[in-house]
Amino acid sequence: MPAVTVDNVLALERVRRPDPATTELRPVRQVTTAPHGLEGEGFPVRRAFAGVSLADLDPFVHMDQMGEVEYAPGEPKGTPWHPHRGFETVTYMIDGTFQHQDSIGGGGLITNGATQWMTAGAGILHIERPPEDLVASGGLFHGIQLWVNLPRRDKWVPPRYQGIEPHTATLLSSHDGGALLRVIAGEVDGHKGPGVTYTPITLVHATLSPGARLELPWPRRLNALVYVLAGRGTVGEDGRPVQTGQLAVFGTGDAFAVAADATQDSSTSALELLVLGGEPIAEPVAAYGPFVMNTRDELTQAFEDFHAGRLGSIPAEHIGH
Repeated sequence: MPAVTVDNVLALERVRRPDPATTELRPVRQVTTAPHGLEGEGFPVRRAFAGVSLADLDPFVHMDQMGEVEYAPGEPKGTPWHPHRGFETVTYMIDGTFQHQDSIGGGGLITNGATQWMTAGAGILHIERPPEDLVASGGLFHGIQLWVNLPRRDKWVPPRYQGIEPHTATLLSSHDGGALLRVIAGEVDGHKGPGVTYTPITLVHATLSPGARLELPWPRRLNALVYVLAGRGTVGEDGRPVQTGQLAVFGTGDAFAVAADATQDSSTSALELLVLGGEPIAEPVAAYGPFVMNTRDELTQAFEDFHAGRLGSIPAEHIGH
């Protein structure tokens, strides 16, 4: 980790350091530890949002850190074909390879820093699993799947698929070169990422060198969540300690602060963070299984539509036979 990097961070455009005289740094409201679980056919995940209220997460609904795990030959696993409606799924692959296919013809291989952004909208079927050659060989597997809610007005949009290749992410440096920022969607300090979203959000993978401190400008209209993919550090002005598998929920302000410990674990050379922010939708959420709607009646309708075949069909030529 990570898959996308640069030889000289100082050659990148830099994010300004917020002016302390005019900037309100966001306080840390909560730090939670993700419990372990199994997803799909049995691949290990950390449930990143466990213990956090939907009101604090809004517009995000769910996030799994998949791996980091070194599979032996024959061990890699994925998910079977399944439906979604009412939200967007974002799969960010840091290490390893995943194969995606859906009922509208989207998909392909995602590997080493690429992102697959699927808008389920009115309804879609899809499958995600390692390709057969990876199953045969085994290997490193590490990624993130994030669910982004859609507002009521967009829950019935036609489904769509975006493949975001690693080289299209916007790469930035912190003001002093101590952090590398990969902007996947949204924008940071005026620098936009390639992802196209219905719900205004920003998604960033940040790498902080040991001992580095990052004060990141962050629009007040967005919430702010920082998840530790690997390493140890602190969050907030008061330096609350965090480590792998923990999520920091920030309060309101114009920027937030994170820092990497000067000494990291032997398994990582830096502090790796996933930084998320979104404009709250502030609508009722009714979520169950693969559907995220506004009411229980809409959930019932989603299950009925799925069983009636109205959410799409598995293509004749498909993976996961």
